[in-house]
Amino acid sequence: MFGKLFGKKKLKEPVDISLLKTDMHSHLIPGIDDGSPNMETSLQLIREMHGLGYTKLITTPHISADIYPNTAENIQLQLQLLKNELVAHEIPVEVTAAAEYMIDDGFESLLQNKQLQTFSDKHVLIELPYFQAPPNFFELTFEMQIQGLKIILAHPERYLFWFNDLGKYEDLKNRGILFQMNMTSLSGQYSPQVQKMAEKLIDAGMIDFLGSDLHNSHYLQLLKNTLREPYLKKVMDSGKLQNHKL
Repeated sequence: MFGKLFGKKKLKEPVDISLLKTDMHSHLIPGIDDGSPNMETSLQLIREMHGLGYTKLITTPHISADIYPNTAENIQLQLQLLKNELVAHEIPVEVTAAAEYMIDDGFESLLQNKQLQTFSDKHVLIELPYFQAPPNFFELTFEMQIQGLKIILAHPERYLFWFNDLGKYEDLKNRGILFQMNMTSLSGQYSPQVQKMAEKLIDAGMIDFLGSDLHNSHYLQLLKNTLREPYLKKVMDSGKLQNHKL
């Protein structure tokens, strides 16, 4: 009951997300996935993120075997072109790149060959298919941890197959997996069910990172709309967020 009442009324003042300092999930390198389509859009989105108080953006292009077969080499090459434009346009934001890895048929090879792109202190951002967890998911995450990698699961609130069992999330946390919530999940962007799951994870104190998952100007507007959501304030005030450490 408390969760439902807590989330109904919008805040009078927007939440100050500048305290996060770093965003660690976005798609800002132009033309390499379903994110920013061109350099002009990328520069505008980064200007806007700076305006919201971010000083560092760790952008994370998709890597998936079938749809977005990006490599570390092409990501870093395109990142450098973006950084050159940021300098030329005097946009004072630090931008680095890693990846958002789909746990699919190609992931195990990248893991075994130690080709995963990490950020900060050996963090790796992963995502799952939305309808079923891969059968070897726990074996892969165990191998990642053996290699000293720190696993961040992108938007756990969006995985339909765990919605009715909070114990599954507790199991992941007990295994040392960190959770990154999409802030816009709190706006109902994906569905009311996703919003409810995001609120449950916040109530349970499970969120370690907030991410924009920024793709385009529509996502940016949704992010701005989310700034008056009470649950965003609740997670910002939780003392558990680690964005500023990246």
